[in-house]
Amino acid sequence: MQILFIGDIVGEPGRRVTRRVLKKLKRTAMPDLVIANGENAAGGSGITPEIADELLSAGIDVLTGGNHTWDKREILPLLDQADNILRPANYPEGTPGSGVCLATARSGETVAVVNLMGRVFMTPLDDPFRTADRILNEIGDAASTIIVDIHGEATSEKIAMARYLDGRVTAVLGTHTHVPTADARILPGGTGAVTDVGMTGPIDSIIGVEADLVLTRFLTQRPVRFRTAAGPARLCGILIETGAGGRQAVRMERYEYTEERENPA
Repeated sequence: MQILFIGDIVGEPGRRVTRRVLKKLKRTAMPDLVIANGENAAGGSGITPEIADELLSAGIDVLTGGNHTWDKREILPLLDQADNILRPANYPEGTPGSGVCLATARSGETVAVVNLMGRVFMTPLDDPFRTADRILNEIGDAASTIIVDIHGEATSEKIAMARYLDGRVTAVLGTHTHVPTADARILPGGTGAVTDVGMTGPIDSIIGVEADLVLTRFLTQRPVRFRTAAGPARLCGILIETGAGGRQAVRMERYEYTEERENPA
């Protein structure tokens, strides 16, 4: 089975290149399951029901979230209604939505998708490591293939999560920092891991935002309203191939697609 995980989709440029890539894959070899982090899909901050529907209609099967999940309040009712739109599972009990879902791949296999958020330099949520233990106990034999999105700032925390879950899940994929890391690998226990999948959004930007605005923020230390940059975009993803039984990853391959600068439409 092949699973494509798409890194943080940022604004309209990120959605556009995602639609383009999935349209292309539908003509060639569509993965058995497509997962994407969508917490920045609405103008770089949050996600709306309309945008969630746009991405799901394009071919994404599961959308994960993070610290910006709540930036568009209109998404809150949908989090309780749609089991394939996730928010980090280690938010306190009573928070709208869920951090885990069971998705049916095109191959017919059941895949558990788990969304967690780190605590280092982030909001101090419940312990993501113990939350992962609890979720794996709850999943039990319902799914042999388990994909974890660990949304976090600190590389050490994301690597630690991968090591902690090695041999118990299929892959642990880092999101949030928008910069792809060069460490995609399979750990000794058979778990695929990468510290950060990277961003799916505008190339000429600072992590998706107009560069001048970010520079002004750094130079003046004053609040600046950010805007998603325009222009051609790049999709950053990870393609995971599972072995017999689904629990182990047998191949981890970076997947990238860059729009032509002359014609980004």
